[in-house]
Amino acid sequence: MLDLLQQQLTWTNAAIFLAWGVVLLLVILGFVTYAIYFERKVIGWMQLRIGPNRVGPLGLLQTVADVTKLLIKEDTIPKKADRELFILAPVIAFIPSFVVVAAIPFAPQLMSADLNIGVLYYVALSGISTIGIVLGGWASNNKYALLGGMRSAAQMISYEIPLVISVVGVVMMTGSMNLRVIVEQQAGGFWHWNFLPQIIGFAVFIVAAVSELNRTPFDLPEAESELVAGYHVEYSGFRFAFFMLAEYVYVFAIAGLTASLFLGGWQAPFPFLSFIPGIVWFLLKFSFVVFFLFWLRATMPRIRVDQLMGLGWKVLLPLALANIFVTAIYLGITG
Repeated sequence: MLDLLQQQLTWTNAAIFLAWGVVLLLVILGFVTYAIYFERKVIGWMQLRIGPNRVGPLGLLQTVADVTKLLIKEDTIPKKADRELFILAPVIAFIPSFVVVAAIPFAPQLMSADLNIGVLYYVALSGISTIGIVLGGWASNNKYALLGGMRSAAQMISYEIPLVISVVGVVMMTGSMNLRVIVEQQAGGFWHWNFLPQIIGFAVFIVAAVSELNRTPFDLPEAESELVAGYHVEYSGFRFAFFMLAEYVYVFAIAGLTASLFLGGWQAPFPFLSFIPGIVWFLLKFSFVVFFLFWLRATMPRIRVDQLMGLGWKVLLPLALANIFVTAIYLGITG
């Protein structure tokens, strides 16, 4: 067995894996860069503004310029900060945001990892980012950053509970936590998609997901008027970019998860449209969810922190638990 591993893990193979990893990272970074441009354009259109239009044709290089500025900006570390944790925090928040994408099935033969515990894998790894945010606030040795980190942890933990419980109904109906199996069992048209029988769980999932992403109207950890930008107030340059990039990649990860769990993944909405490649349907549903998140940001005002916590514990959690009981009764009656 050891000889076989030594034959497979040669320097050549290691170099190939490293090269593909770099290529994949560059592709994702390029995608995120222009997704930011798209968001700014869409929100500008919704709010009757122009949006980016100066750098490059149609403003296409504006986000590239912004990212370049962040990468070459001076990296400062506060004198009294916990240096090791200050450096480590953005990495802890950044890495899981990319790793969770591995479990999302884009098409029948297009997925990075076919995991039997795909749902649990996503939930477990996405929760690690909370540790990075808390560490960033603590290590900065800044009271505003600490308060922002604590508020963010309270928000993410409060909404992660109903988020996970809202998915239990889908797992009960499917009998599996494998995202590929969940998508396959939604074949046959949109009336077989999980968002119809799991409409309560779907609603709870969407609201909790928006809060998990720290996006409007739940972007309280970064409320500049209250906490001077929150947990990352002392970060600059590429470390600040790591926090923002992690948060933005989670937008696309949660959009892919929503499409897979509730919207049929790569399945066509009508059987007679099955000739269209599955990746096309997945991308359309994915884009719809992302556009919905942009729409919320462009239109919704920020809510108060007491309203935020009350919604999570007093509304979403009871609804998520009720959804489990209703699903159990439904499965018991239908056999």
